[in-house]
Formats: sequence, C-alpha cells, structure tokens
Amino acid sequence: MNKLLVITVLVALLALSTESFRVPRQIEEEQGTLTKITDSVRSYYDSAVNSASGYLESIKGLKLEEKAKNLYTDTTTVVSTYAGILQDQIYHIFYPQQ
Repeated sequence: MNKLLVITVLVALLALSTESFRVPRQIEEEQGTLTKITDSVRSYYDSAVNSASGYLESIKGLKLEEKAKNLYTDTTTVVSTYAGILQDQIYHIFYPQQ
C-alpha cells in the first residue's frame, strides 16, 4: 500500500511540474496576397544579391583588376611609343631636312 501511495504522489508531482513547462501555442496569422507576393519578391531579390556577391567574390579571386591595370599600362606605353614615331614621321614630311 505504501508503494502505491508513493507512486501516486510522484505521478501527481510530476503532472503538476510538467504543467509549468507547457509551451504556449503560436498563433499562425493568415497571410494575405500582398504579403505572399512581397515575401516571394524579397526572397528572389535576396537570392539574386547573394548570387551577385558570389560572382564578385569569384572574380576578385582571379585578380582581374590587377590584370586590367597591367594591360592598360602596357597598352599606353606601346601607343605612346608609336604615337611618337608617327609624330616624327609627320614632322619630317612637312619639314624635310635640307
């Protein structure tokens, strides 16, 4: 009889203590059409921004800026050299040596 009483008291205490651990229900709000559209547009925008950021990071990894600067420097050096040669040729056409 004592065992039955002890088990009953333990079950009662367990039931009372578990009642305090109840999680309140979360009320789900019904989404309207505008909210659904806004959420889908926002998710598409976020995925596009994330994709673009990923592409930029992969391009930065290729060091294209440095390559473009080097190409510009080399091109301006070559063009200025040939422009100087062309300028000398035109000068000698208009003012030949005597």
